[in-house]
Amino acid sequence: MKIKNSCIFLNGLRFHAFHGVMPQERLTGNDYRVDLKIDFPLEKAVGSDDVNDTLNYATVYTAVKEEMDVPTQLIEQVAYHIADRLFRTFKAINEVEIKVEKYNPPMGADCEGAGVELHLINDKTE
Repeated sequence: MKIKNSCIFLNGLRFHAFHGVMPQERLTGNDYRVDLKIDFPLEKAVGSDDVNDTLNYATVYTAVKEEMDVPTQLIEQVAYHIADRLFRTFKAINEVEIKVEKYNPPMGADCEGAGVELHLINDKTE
């Protein structure tokens, strides 16, 4: 049997962070949700049953949390920084799909959230 493609995903990571354009957002913060789908070769891990042959969820979570702790004006930038850090840290990652959602955004509308979704490819040319 051959694996056609494989990924690791973390859904519904919740954070309180201080991203936003409005001064109040930078002061009081807001609640966020991050979803990740990471294209990563799992061929070795399925045979070895060794965490060193896969992408450790806890390590990925720590990287996401550390990037969420850095205030930015735009969640577009925080999403990009998370993906960039993952690509730099884990060279075997092929693609990252990331969604960052801000709950209760201050825009005068009754909505659950607003956010961004990026699909990035590691061109591995660096």
